[in-house]
Amino acid sequence: MTSITAESVSTILVSCKQTRFHIESPNYRELDIEGLNITVTSGAAGKGKGKGKAAAEGTEILSNAKLRLKAGSRYALVRRNGSGKSTLLRAIAEKLIPGIPEQTRVSILQQTRIGDADTDDLAASSSSSSAARDGPTVLEYVVDKATAKSEVEQEINSLSAAVNSADPYSPLRALRKLRLERMQKRLFVLDKDARLRSGARGLQARKALVEYEKLVAQAAALNEQSTEDISAETLQAETQEAADMLADLQLQVEPSRMADIESRAKKILAGLGFTDAYMTKTAASLSGGWRMRSALAAALLQETDILILDEPTNFLDLLGIIWLQRHLQSLEDLPAPPTLLLVSHDRDFASSVCTDLLILKDKDLTYFHGDLPAYESARAEKKLYLTKMKEAQEKQKAHMQETIRQNLAQGRKNDDQNKIRQAKSRQKRLENRAGMQVNEKGGRFKLNRDLAGYHYSARAEIVVPQDERGVSIALPDPPDMRFPGSLLSLEKVTFRYASATSATSATAAPPTLQDITLTVSPRDRIGILGLNGAGKSTLIRLLVGAPPPPGSRQTGTVTTHPRLRLGYYSQHAVEQLQALGRAEPALTALALLARETAAAAAASAAGGGGVEAAAADLGEPALRGLLGSLGLPGRLASDVPLRRLSGGQLVRCELARLLWRRPGLLVLDEVTTHLDYETVAALRAALRVWEGAVVVVSHDRWFVRGVVEGARDDEGDGEEDGEEDEEEDGEREGAPRRRTVYKLASGKLSVLEGGVQQFEEGMERRVRKLMGD
Repeated sequence: MTSITAESVSTILVSCKQTRFHIESPNYRELDIEGLNITVTSGAAGKGKGKGKAAAEGTEILSNAKLRLKAGSRYALVRRNGSGKSTLLRAIAEKLIPGIPEQTRVSILQQTRIGDADTDDLAASSSSSSAARDGPTVLEYVVDKATAKSEVEQEINSLSAAVNSADPYSPLRALRKLRLERMQKRLFVLDKDARLRSGARGLQARKALVEYEKLVAQAAALNEQSTEDISAETLQAETQEAADMLADLQLQVEPSRMADIESRAKKILAGLGFTDAYMTKTAASLSGGWRMRSALAAALLQETDILILDEPTNFLDLLGIIWLQRHLQSLEDLPAPPTLLLVSHDRDFASSVCTDLLILKDKDLTYFHGDLPAYESARAEKKLYLTKMKEAQEKQKAHMQETIRQNLAQGRKNDDQNKIRQAKSRQKRLENRAGMQVNEKGGRFKLNRDLAGYHYSARAEIVVPQDERGVSIALPDPPDMRFPGSLLSLEKVTFRYASATSATSATAAPPTLQDITLTVSPRDRIGILGLNGAGKSTLIRLLVGAPPPPGSRQTGTVTTHPRLRLGYYSQHAVEQLQALGRAEPALTALALLARETAAAAAASAAGGGGVEAAAADLGEPALRGLLGSLGLPGRLASDVPLRRLSGGQLVRCELARLLWRRPGLLVLDEVTTHLDYETVAALRAALRVWEGAVVVVSHDRWFVRGVVEGARDDEGDGEEDGEEDEEEDGEREGAPRRRTVYKLASGKLSVLEGGVQQFEEGMERRVRKLMGD
């Protein structure tokens, strides 16, 4: 094996081991990399320093790990936010890891960079620009992204114009220019390959690079060759070569082939929620969420060996999630299904799609065949088994040691050397044979097979896996309302936006919400489900009292409890925090909370009371404790600016901004987006038993079932906790807990008697119809 080191321009340092044997026909859908090390450094840390020193100053993601992906398998990559999942996916996609052949086709959907100024500004400005109006449509963008159609067409146009030109040297010039461009692309790959390798293979790669550089230089010289130096034979041969290349390129965009690709693209776009009208819109005019969907469609359309999807459900509604779920499951029916590597916080989605887990833990990669609930159950069973085994051995060991002690005492007392030697022999055997009696597969332990190499003991020590310090979210108790009554109520509310065609006259558009009646009482759990565009966010904005847009019309009554403290998590909260971070580059999470609590305390001192009074006793220790409980501890809260926090970390910061006020009602609009599964599980568990009221809008079925319906599946809680929760959720004096799931469709709100499952079944039927089943 040969040690290999690579450094990418994006400050990802990669090293691994690679076999010295040449493989003639590798399976491009498989990966088998040993000794994988990945370190991320900042640009300043890596610049001008050796690889070893730069790696030492960076953040280590993996250390001596084994990356093994089997062809056609579907893996869910799981770990907490900030552990390096996206870095690993990027290293695979960009083939920064030696041992991944350049011929491997990798299609990737990267996690949307929330708050990216370029994305937001482009979406805002391009919709009114001529470039947006004249740019490719969504369908054209997806097809081109998946097939490189525009690049092929540019080459066709160049060669076609040259072949049809009256200048006899024009085809030769176009051919040489195109050939040089292709060789320069190949040179980039060879240069990357040479930098990735060391030792004998590195020497061979550098020799190949030097030889190819000479060929590129010759091609560049030919491209500049004057007409007088070109012989008639060369002119004829290269003119014919240009015609042949043109014919080959035209086959790649042959109408029947492109029609088939466009047909598949339309089906994928329709499954992801694009209507025919949306497919004909310019791609540049799309908002961030719709851009992500179009990028997902392009990734699904590509012919690929390894398909990487990083949080593909972030901007999908349940209809799109179920469609994507079934589409990914159908890939196994292909003759050569791609290997799937998926990151998703949606447990139901990941469990239904993936066959295996890839767990990034302690700078290592471990594998498990099954879904996340099965993995958690297996870990709990293994821990219980090892605990019992260790206790039994400790008991047996204590008994044997007592016997040895007695034998030694009697032997010394009676000067019985045989008994002393026997006791010492037993002591030596006890020390050498204590430990595992079975191997990892459950069979009898055999030394030479199960514990290779030299060891001090003939048995591996029984190590009971310690539970990780899990994410724990503590919600503050809601304030006393002092007098009874509903917290919020909407009575026969109808809402219309201003018509886009006549903003000046404020002509009312069709109603977005129609005759809505909804009451939120203390301790209620209310879930609102619906497709994208159904009006869920509009309804939430009415509930929280957000100012209506200009020209909109609202009828009906909205009533709020006079002592209500309301915490509202907006689905755009992360983007807003990122924008705040860009406006104030040095602003940290702790500084933001300190500023807000100080302002609230000042308002309270001036006689404001109400919400501001909650901030009177909060100082830095309390704020640090709150941030730490939500997953932003120590220097992460006080030293790292907002603009450098990940999406999941910004969600935690926004939750802290809500919770310091001690709200009595939490209104959460897509709060699980960007959170890892452990944090989602912790938030779900905390909200289940919290004494305040909760209104949830989410496409995460598992989260809504737990928070609103009180489901306890996959949490691994004991029976005692269950009995406690039954009492907690039972009827109390004057404080019943109401659990209701609503469906919002066509502007009307209706109760789902069957809860989340009823809504899911309805979406399943629509997906089957959409897919022609």
